[in-house]
Amino acid sequence: MVNKQTLTTWIVDTLREAAWAPLSVLGFYALGLTFHLFKLFPPLDIPVHFMGGVVITYFYRVAIRQSQNVVGAIPVPVQILFAFTCTGTTTIFWEFYENLLDFFVGTHMVRGLQDTIVDLLVGLLGALALTLFYKQR
Repeated sequence: MVNKQTLTTWIVDTLREAAWAPLSVLGFYALGLTFHLFKLFPPLDIPVHFMGGVVITYFYRVAIRQSQNVVGAIPVPVQILFAFTCTGTTTIFWEFYENLLDFFVGTHMVRGLQDTIVDLLVGLLGALALTLFYKQR
């Protein structure tokens, strides 16, 4: 049984070390929506999705590494695979979010099936880039 203090420490340590990364891309995304940058410069969507894949993979890598204090040792290849698959799932849910906002709020974030597929691919390429170049401390 995991005690509450250990779980709280894991969450706080993970957020302290890694939350800045996805929050920075999310902040840029919010600015882009606010100032209609994605309408003015549609190709801007591609680097944002790529960086989203990078930063969310970083966040998951840190969270998984930190979780070893809670669940025990996790082999590095398992950490890498789990972080990559979690990022893939996150990119899918992000595309659901974009489609739901388009439907319910009337935004125009999704420009068709091709846009969704490219967004998913670019997000996974960002995850792959971090996976290949990330060095644990």
